[in-house]
Amino acid sequence: MRYPRDMHGYGQTPPHANWPGGAHVAVQFVLNYEEGGENNILHGDAASEAFLVDVLGSVPWPGQRHANVESMYEYGARAGFWRLHRLFTEVNLPVTVYGVATALMRAPAQLHAMQEAGWEIASHGYKWVQHKDMPADEERQQIAEAIRVHTIATGERPRGWYTGRSSLQTVDLVSEAGGFAYISDTYDDDLPYWRVYQGQPHLIIPYSLSTNDMRFVTGPGFDNGEEYFQFLKDTFDVLYAEGRAGSPKMMSLGLHCRLVGQPGRFQGLKKFVHYITGFDKVWVPTRLAIAEHWASEHPYVAPEVIPSQLDKGDFVARYGSIFEHSPWIAERAWDGELAPVNDTAIGLHFALRTQFRLATPEERLAVLCAHPDLAGKLAAAKRLTAESTAEQQSAGLDALTDDEREKFTALNTAYVEKFHFPFIIAVRDHTKPSILAAFEHRLGNSTEQEFATATAQVERIASLRLQAVLG
Repeated sequence: MRYPRDMHGYGQTPPHANWPGGAHVAVQFVLNYEEGGENNILHGDAASEAFLVDVLGSVPWPGQRHANVESMYEYGARAGFWRLHRLFTEVNLPVTVYGVATALMRAPAQLHAMQEAGWEIASHGYKWVQHKDMPADEERQQIAEAIRVHTIATGERPRGWYTGRSSLQTVDLVSEAGGFAYISDTYDDDLPYWRVYQGQPHLIIPYSLSTNDMRFVTGPGFDNGEEYFQFLKDTFDVLYAEGRAGSPKMMSLGLHCRLVGQPGRFQGLKKFVHYITGFDKVWVPTRLAIAEHWASEHPYVAPEVIPSQLDKGDFVARYGSIFEHSPWIAERAWDGELAPVNDTAIGLHFALRTQFRLATPEERLAVLCAHPDLAGKLAAAKRLTAESTAEQQSAGLDALTDDEREKFTALNTAYVEKFHFPFIIAVRDHTKPSILAAFEHRLGNSTEQEFATATAQVERIASLRLQAVLG
């Protein structure tokens, strides 16, 4: 079974963004233009809109227009948009517009103002409607229609995409459509990343709902502009400090004309805009500029191997020897739940180790017995596995004096007579003297203690082997 979700991402060491000018953070403003593209009987929809409005407890009205909701969307187009437009043009900060295609067709003056200001206009879908229950073919057609109508309205094909009210298939369908510099229907990181679909890489620039003004009308949310400003400020301060410490990130702000375009809420946004202008090393780009920068600084590089995507035969061939002469562990790991989290040395070790721990005591004992004696007869006859040969050589066990060889032979014999399995130690963690010291010390353990110690050492050896293979 393959688990599709990626819970690992960049892990503990994300790439350095290398933002222009050595910026500590990239702050990106998105204006969602949805007014005129929302659910409405006038638009041929089955019910009125109820999402992201100031009508408490609003629900869709099947077959009926909702005068209050309609007028709130109209406020966004008539007043809120222009208030936001004045702010960003006065401070000369770039904006990315997520434009719903049908909304843009009903907004000639606003569209003209966006283009005159040089704002990027990305696609926000054909209509501002829910896609979660939409059949794939219907959503595919709506993506194509969004591109067509957007191109008619703006004069050029959109290069960025964000559906928002998306389905599980949205990102795949947009990737399938192709031609986009980035896709933003995820919320899973502070940096862009590459996602491969049908063998082709697509750049994902994650979005954020925590800093989105939609929280003015959803709970728990912002009660006023001051709370909004404080949250934005705190987010910026954390990301700026991380960037100054050497790990620059990205901050995305989602805005709506009918929400933050309201005067009391707008004041919080205005305070934040002026707050960040007081810092140096802050880059305020469009999302398209981020995409172009990332493609240049961090182009996609195909990994040599992706363990979770190998077929069973290849997987076992590559990793069946990680646990000495025990390919059944790799077989069971492949049959279990593999995911992107298992594509690193740590993650793959976890999957293999889990199967080792789930095995019966008899099976684990067989794994112990599959290991060779240290500096024993198999080593002398050069009949060790390549991994064991390299490991024993790393501690100088292939170059013993006669006295050392006699000592190892005596210790091996005593150990096996007592515990009935060979002495196992991760020799790459040791020197020849420390191995001998551990040998003598562990002979004093009980069988139960030594079984636990030996199995832990087997897991450590497997970890070191995977690090050598995967880094």
